[in-house]
Amino acid sequence: MRLVRRLRGIFCRVVNPIARRNDIEQWSEIVYESGCDDPLAVERISAMNSEEIVESSDSNPSLPVRRRTYQPVWLLGIGILGAVGFFFFQRPSNTDSGGGSRRQAAPQAMPITVATAQKGDIGDYVSALGYVTPLNTVTIRTRVDGELLKLNYREGEIVQKDQILAQIDPALFQAQLTQAQGQYDRDKALLDQARVDLNRYKEAYAKNAIPGQQVDVQQATVRQEEGTVKIDEGQIASARTNLLYTTIRAPITGRVGLRQVDAGNIVHAGDSNGLVVITQLQPITVVFSVAEDYLPQIQQQLRRKQILNVDALDRTQQKKLASGSVTALDNQVDATTGTVRLRALFQNKDNILFANQFVNAKLLIRIEHGVTLIPTAAIQRNGDRSFVYLVKPNQTVEMHDVTTGTTEGEVTVVEGLQPGDVVATDGFDKLQDGVKVAIRNGNESENRSDQGGKAQEKRGDEQGSAK
Repeated sequence: MRLVRRLRGIFCRVVNPIARRNDIEQWSEIVYESGCDDPLAVERISAMNSEEIVESSDSNPSLPVRRRTYQPVWLLGIGILGAVGFFFFQRPSNTDSGGGSRRQAAPQAMPITVATAQKGDIGDYVSALGYVTPLNTVTIRTRVDGELLKLNYREGEIVQKDQILAQIDPALFQAQLTQAQGQYDRDKALLDQARVDLNRYKEAYAKNAIPGQQVDVQQATVRQEEGTVKIDEGQIASARTNLLYTTIRAPITGRVGLRQVDAGNIVHAGDSNGLVVITQLQPITVVFSVAEDYLPQIQQQLRRKQILNVDALDRTQQKKLASGSVTALDNQVDATTGTVRLRALFQNKDNILFANQFVNAKLLIRIEHGVTLIPTAAIQRNGDRSFVYLVKPNQTVEMHDVTTGTTEGEVTVVEGLQPGDVVATDGFDKLQDGVKVAIRNGNESENRSDQGGKAQEKRGDEQGSAK
């Protein structure tokens, strides 16, 4: 009733100003039918009834009387009245039918992603900073002096063993070889003549034609000529070797660096910089240091001839560059750092490792078999306490304490859970004991834990086969 009276008052205030003498009949009908009790409206109707309002023309009194009509105005008032009524009657009620208190909305389930604990294998790794060290690095130097005629390589390319790298002017050494060969021919002829004379002297001595001293002198002459011929042979070999040295070849297969000297220069055997440096890339090694605490485990596996796998990672530790194995353990611990150095060999088939490049080395110490694995993102910490939000069968969560172990990538070993347990992996800021949850994208999170366990199982199988 209060609402009805309010609407009547609004209607009267809206339509009261539009009342006119010429529409008194319509106005009276509207007012009385609506039950308007506004004194101003009633008074206005009485005044309209007491006088007749007409409109005449001064120029032509015979024109018919016209009543003024204001239908658009009072129709606007009726429209406003209808809009106000619609607003009040359509507004939702905050109370129930019994006039009780405001209704409480039912709590909604919190959407979360989950993961299922898996049983699998995981590797225990030791991370260390290492640097790439080539097995062989050779500085190419000339062995003879002379003019550098040409270089037969491009900087930075891979050269093969015995490939020609440079050419020294061979003219001088060819002349020396010719001279040595001529000297040899001369001395060889003298030796042959001395041997003929010796045989003749021996025959004469047998007939007592000459004294024995003459035979002895000729014997010494033969030996002297034989020595001269040997000297000539050595000079020939030396000249031939120097001539070979004028053609410089690669002693190993590897990558050549930037050239140290250009063609046209006079090079010497004593030049410190040399011509170019060749670095062997396949295979290549990585030297890294680990804490001495890991020595017993490393030595035990090396004594058993077991392979210690090593992964070389980039600076961000996200991308694996190459995989290799430990080949050597240093013979002493660095007293300053408490670490020991190891050398790992990498085949480096893609030449992705460069000499003196810094890498992150991950050494696989051991493999844990049959452990419970969950995504690392599911583990929450509060001081020294580690816990997860365990999803119960009734779709509520509870805080569950766990003990964490080895972490590898996005997977962590935990104790306190059983394979098949479901844990939350996000939405932790809104979770607490007893909160209702709705699982979304559960398969993706479960696959993350499952794939992590399978990857570790595969790695364990590979290491087992290597043993």
